[in-house]
Amino acid sequence: MTSLLIAGYFAQSRWRRLRSRAAIDRLQERYVRRQFRFLRRHSPYFATLPRVGSRADLGKLPVMDKESMMANFNRLNTVGLDRDRALEIAVAAERSRDFSPTYRGVSVGLSSGTSGHRGLFIVSDRERCAWAGAVLARFLPSLSGQRIAFFLRANNNLYETVNSRVIQFRFFDVYRPMAEHIAALGSYRPTVVVAPPSVLSVLADAVVAGELRLCLARVISVAEVLTSFDERRFREVFGQEVIFQAYQCTEGFLGYTCPFGSVHLNEDICYFEKEFVDDSRFVPIITDFRRRSQPIVRYRLNDVLTLAADQVCGCGQATTVVAKIAGREDDVFSFPAVGGGGRVSVFPDMVERCFLYVPGVSEFRVERHSDDRLVVFVAPLVGEVMDRVRAELDGLADRLGFVPPRVEFEPYVADSTHRRKRKRVENCAQ
Repeated sequence: MTSLLIAGYFAQSRWRRLRSRAAIDRLQERYVRRQFRFLRRHSPYFATLPRVGSRADLGKLPVMDKESMMANFNRLNTVGLDRDRALEIAVAAERSRDFSPTYRGVSVGLSSGTSGHRGLFIVSDRERCAWAGAVLARFLPSLSGQRIAFFLRANNNLYETVNSRVIQFRFFDVYRPMAEHIAALGSYRPTVVVAPPSVLSVLADAVVAGELRLCLARVISVAEVLTSFDERRFREVFGQEVIFQAYQCTEGFLGYTCPFGSVHLNEDICYFEKEFVDDSRFVPIITDFRRRSQPIVRYRLNDVLTLAADQVCGCGQATTVVAKIAGREDDVFSFPAVGGGGRVSVFPDMVERCFLYVPGVSEFRVERHSDDRLVVFVAPLVGEVMDRVRAELDGLADRLGFVPPRVEFEPYVADSTHRRKRKRVENCAQ
């Protein structure tokens, strides 16, 4: 039964072509009606809220975030789970590193994300199949003979769903020493590596040092922002024309990179409301059409996405194309405007692009500590690199019109534990 469900969702995701905005609109309207008929019957939380019969009605509902979802967990979920018991199971799995236990047949996981706020996510068997079918369809070049190496902080029954007779899946726990994983990869010989950029950086170092040989069909970046700086290096070291991104979080499978290199939003899975912060950047508010055990409705993420100027992609899909997953909203820097009278927002992707133009930089991290203090951790920490970085940051200040902060330099030291999601650009002054 599981294999048939995955195959059905795979076929739906692989070969459905949404070639016009009208086709997307029709599909979403049908999915919204179906989803909210179910939620009115099965979720005590939604039974008391205004009826939703179209996308236009979504505005009648409150916007969710992680805090409100946790506060309403017992009334929100449709499978009768208790929040405290679910938390006990999820925390026990994190401590034991055994992620197989379920709660009433439902997979339970712990979410912290880059915001640091702890939350729960639950996934039913059918939802696992839908996720697996969509992910396999969007990322694998073929279904036959693939060996997937999956690096992440925590495993889950959700991820193990992709295991089958034709696809091998192996979870690599990033809490284990990377030296062990590099040795294991040599014998496993993966065709696909799925990992956060911080882990891909370690693997790239091993390839360059001659400690690891990989022959990969796909490299898929997950869990952390993939900067242009890292993407360029990964293409070169791993011999890939495109580094694929899975825009995936505990709230859903939100986007993917197509073979043409465009990042598409999964508008056949989610409806995206766009809260614009400037002409092209927006914070998404998502409503998932498939998540029923734990409904995701008008959930405001903490991400900033940048719309692509050209919305036409050679792959033929008319779904929204984003130029960049720019970073977290709370990592947007803010500095006083030149001449006073206001402040200037500086988005993480603007800062990280400065390092693309500095020859010789192998690693960096930028922290804003106050209006007049920026700390740059860089490797190598040499005079020429520091001078060029300072000049690029000053140039950014001139272009955007903000008062340039004092820049302090420190040596870059990688986090070998991988217990915290890596941020290239972080606002530490909140």
